[in-house]
Amino acid sequence: MTDKKLIGVDLGGTTIKFAILTLKGEIQQKWSMETNILSDGQLIIPDIIDSINHHIEMYGMKADQFVGIGLGSPGTINFEEGTIKGAYNLNWQNSVYPVRDIEKGTGIPVKIENDANVAALGERWMGAGNNANDVVFVTLGTGVGGGIIANGNILHGAAGAAGEIGHVTVDPNGFMCTCGKRGCLETIASATGIVRVARDRASEYAGKSELKAMLDDGQDISAKDVFDLAKENDDLALIVVNYVCDSLGFALANIANSLNPKYVIIGGGVSGAGKYLTDKVDAAMKKNEFATIRESTELKLASLGNEAGVIGAASLIKVD
Repeated sequence: MTDKKLIGVDLGGTTIKFAILTLKGEIQQKWSMETNILSDGQLIIPDIIDSINHHIEMYGMKADQFVGIGLGSPGTINFEEGTIKGAYNLNWQNSVYPVRDIEKGTGIPVKIENDANVAALGERWMGAGNNANDVVFVTLGTGVGGGIIANGNILHGAAGAAGEIGHVTVDPNGFMCTCGKRGCLETIASATGIVRVARDRASEYAGKSELKAMLDDGQDISAKDVFDLAKENDDLALIVVNYVCDSLGFALANIANSLNPKYVIIGGGVSGAGKYLTDKVDAAMKKNEFATIRESTELKLASLGNEAGVIGAASLIKVD
């Protein structure tokens, strides 16, 4: 059994990432391909099957050397039926059958999970989570996603919507979110949210600021620009970053107060701000945490980067 392998597949709207891993979670081969969302996404699953079969043959391997394939995907997952629907960035509006089709096409057992959850599983298994039983993972990208692992298991909730950290309300009178309510964490702490906050604050800011000058000049800015300027003590950028980090710390403190995880892990593009970000968020968390939580829950930066998804997907395959 020790020479058996796992396959992890991380399915995204622009790229599909693949990896062959050992049972201990070590990546031995990895590759990627463009996601073809034409024809209502009908080509995606056949592309996955063809790519896996091609690489297994190329590496001189056979299907029976693999314990299973784990697939992380956007969309709403029906675990009993092995279906995914509502993955709009893949053009999957109606149900597709990846478990049935990939198993038939490769001869290897398949398990599926939400893409944010597999990233959480990856960080928990081989990354910053140190294989702890209780981990909260939050990813700050275009939106804010998350995954919650409690007692070693992903929390799905009654309708599969557990871990929607991006839609925790931090300001009931705040910005309108795409979900239809106001003040979601996603409207503040995502990469797009940070730019939105900067534009909003700049409109009422009258002091001297390079960030203000850039916005007044009509320049496109990024969340990285805002954090870089804050690190240089730009006054407006500091106002924005402090509000973002206070809001994020407030939300994460309340999640920690509810779950008492061993680690809260921050990943995604915004996490590139590094210790500067986590120091500010940690201070805001501690201010809002119950004493026992403050002493037992630790905030950390994610460590796996783009490999979290394939590693977490592979971890779906339980090995006895």
